[in-house]
Amino acid sequence: MKQKLSKELKSLILKNMFVKNYRRMWPYIKPYWFRGLLSILVAIPIGSLDAVIALSLRPYMDLVMVEKSLQTAWYIPFAIVGFTCIQGALTYAANYLNTWVGAKTTNLLKMDLYKKMLSFETEFFNKRNSGDVIFMFNNNADMACAGLLTNLKNFVQKLFTAISLIAVLFYNSWQLAIVCVVILFGAFLPMASLKKKVKSVMNQSIVADSALLTAYNESYAGNKTVISYNLDDAQKTKFQRVLDGVFKLKIKMLQKTRWLTPVMHIILSIGIGLVIWFGSFLILNGSITAGAFVSFLTAWIMLYTPMKSIGSNYNSVLMSFLAIERVFDVLDSVPAIVDKEDAKEMPTEHKQIEIKNLCFEYIPGVPVLKDVNLTINQGETVAFVGNSGGGKTTIVSLLPRFYDVTQGQICIDGTDVRDFTLKSLRQNIGVVFQDNFLFAGTIRENIMLGNENATQEELDNAIKMAYLDDFVATLKDGLDTQIGERGILLSGGQKQRVAIARAFLKNAPILVLDEATSALDNKAEAVVQKAIENLMQDKTVFVIAHRLSTIRNANKIVVINHGEVVEMGTHDELVNIEGGAYKSLHDMQFKSKK
Repeated sequence: MKQKLSKELKSLILKNMFVKNYRRMWPYIKPYWFRGLLSILVAIPIGSLDAVIALSLRPYMDLVMVEKSLQTAWYIPFAIVGFTCIQGALTYAANYLNTWVGAKTTNLLKMDLYKKMLSFETEFFNKRNSGDVIFMFNNNADMACAGLLTNLKNFVQKLFTAISLIAVLFYNSWQLAIVCVVILFGAFLPMASLKKKVKSVMNQSIVADSALLTAYNESYAGNKTVISYNLDDAQKTKFQRVLDGVFKLKIKMLQKTRWLTPVMHIILSIGIGLVIWFGSFLILNGSITAGAFVSFLTAWIMLYTPMKSIGSNYNSVLMSFLAIERVFDVLDSVPAIVDKEDAKEMPTEHKQIEIKNLCFEYIPGVPVLKDVNLTINQGETVAFVGNSGGGKTTIVSLLPRFYDVTQGQICIDGTDVRDFTLKSLRQNIGVVFQDNFLFAGTIRENIMLGNENATQEELDNAIKMAYLDDFVATLKDGLDTQIGERGILLSGGQKQRVAIARAFLKNAPILVLDEATSALDNKAEAVVQKAIENLMQDKTVFVIAHRLSTIRNANKIVVINHGEVVEMGTHDELVNIEGGAYKSLHDMQFKSKK
């Protein structure tokens, strides 16, 4: 039974953990392998020097305590201090190298995780809260790398501490040493079943910690809502529930793991008792000297200390390796929307966009779009109107492949958009949303995201065409004015005009306007609408609008209700259809003006 458990333990530790995880992490350690190796090699003398004190006690006890002679033993205290100083210096060097390599490795891993995050489709983020994403792409990397080299260094250090001290044990008494080795094997046996017990609780802890991060993010982003609705007590109650969940899981983790250290403590203590009992017998029959016994007992107690704490270290190793597994589960995952192997570059010019028999479902079996057909020629403006949730935004989201169609096709000059590279497709489509995201930084930096290589003349023209020049002129720092996270220091109209200026710089031949003025007051809307009209020139434009006054001049107006095209035509054509869906919308909006 013991042999079987020993084999399982060996397989678990060596194969499943060290081999598998360090093999996966090798590409990230490789650029810094020399420093990493050096930090591990330095651990060898650190561990080996632990045996000096135990080894030196044998001659010291025999010469001073037994023979009462100090002449040949005076150097021993100085040797112990000297070796300890060397050990301290090496420990500092190992810790420095470990931290340096660990930080560099973490940065490489986080960079790959960040790239992976950017490759995921919109639906990936729709299904996860912010805490999950932060934990998945940041915290797991910290947990994986924080103990990676440290755990390996500690393993090497403790291994050579054990080897050197076991050598001292056998040097002093092979009989007692055999007893101790048997005890050590018994102490390690409980570790075999720990990983399975830890993994399930660890996964639950991640969910709880993610909920904690989400609570902070929501309170930060929604602070105005919390204040205006007096939600502070409700938020406190909600946060307390999350904290209680985290607490329960921490206690559960402690119950599942922390028993290992006291169990090892008990087993090793039994070993000390056996050594004292058997050693006393060996001293009395003259098999070993008193100095050899003291040296042996010191070596065993010194070995007992790191072995007693190895349960905690093993827990840390497990946490690190489970984090590594989660990291590579993410890195190995394949986004739902990717380039085909033979994907081609989309040309910058096009003649026609066709939507053929288009169907789409966010949830299988729940259709959002049903058999939509539409043809848009280059330079035309097509507007989508209809009931809320009818599928207007979904259509324009399928064009740049935020999602992929369930059935049917969207073709540009006869080529399915799925046959183009994602980068070239999206480079040819400019999007202005209802609530455009601005990044922390300056106005200049946010506009230049449209074209980082734009000249000053192109930038100035974009600002002018977006009707942003008068506003920028009033700012002390002009374009270099900081706008805060998500553009919090700008008004809604100002944010929209910054986004329009960004779209001007991108100068994509296809433009999507997703209710770009719906959240603005009349004055701001008038200015932004002028900027949008400038932006629309010489482009194929898709407009989603709820204010019908902004789309009167569209070449096609498509009315979509419940995922189906119910009417299509120009404003004049549709407004004259008695009982028509568009006429009903029009009359509803303008009846107050009659």
